[in-house]
Amino acid sequence: MHKPSCFSLTTEGHVAHLVLSRPEAMNTMHPTFWRELHEILTRLHNEGTARALVISSTGKHFSAGMDLQTFGGAISMIDASAEGRAAIYDLLTDMQHTFTLLEQLRMPVIAAIHGGCIGGAVDMVTACCMRYASSDAFFCVQEINIGMVADVGTLQRLPKLLPMALVKELAYTGRRLPADKALAWGLVNEVLPTHEATVAAALQAAQEIASKPPVAIWGTKQVLHYARDHSVDEGLKQMGWIQGAVWSNANVREAITAMKEKREPQFPPLAPLKGFRDFG
Repeated sequence: MHKPSCFSLTTEGHVAHLVLSRPEAMNTMHPTFWRELHEILTRLHNEGTARALVISSTGKHFSAGMDLQTFGGAISMIDASAEGRAAIYDLLTDMQHTFTLLEQLRMPVIAAIHGGCIGGAVDMVTACCMRYASSDAFFCVQEINIGMVADVGTLQRLPKLLPMALVKELAYTGRRLPADKALAWGLVNEVLPTHEATVAAALQAAQEIASKPPVAIWGTKQVLHYARDHSVDEGLKQMGWIQGAVWSNANVREAITAMKEKREPQFPPLAPLKGFRDFG
């Protein structure tokens, strides 16, 4: 994989840290951003060595969302024909899939947000498991302010995180939701005084997650996302299947023994993944 231009990626103690690294452009999202993010997430998913992922950013804002200059240039949204409009569906499906990878990763994803989290950035962080914010952070469903409907996940995921009336207020008006109110409504886990403190808190949470059995964390993430979208009865049935798949007497013994011996437990990593096309 080529060296990314929109991100930097480091790994320490089984925690991967992905940083949006175009502060001069307010970390806006263009085709290269999407391509590099897709490549990085796919590699992390397949390798299975990282046990938690933190996403943070640089500069004044976490991200100002989509790079609007992309449309009409590198990307054409043709509305003059039924064929052109139909192609918009496939374009959006491809973009949506990249953020959906955050939900599908075999590890939890934690966003550390500062400044503006605008437009497409809201789509991205709502696909994460947890969100920490600095006191200057704010969230804005910017799409309505530029005459369009938010289309890469905000309107599907935000109602799972906030009351519907509040989601409608944000989506219809394009108002900013400041960090303190985001905390009060449960969108973020914690508000920290500075950007640095926010990233540190996210990394600390990731380190705690990374100390647990990766296969149990994988199972927990599967169950929580399934429960979000299904009935209790369906969720309980799925829970039995997942527990049967991930149960490990060795992991339970190691966790208990490590607690008694006051040491860090040691758990096996997830197996690396190879697709069928990768063999032969």
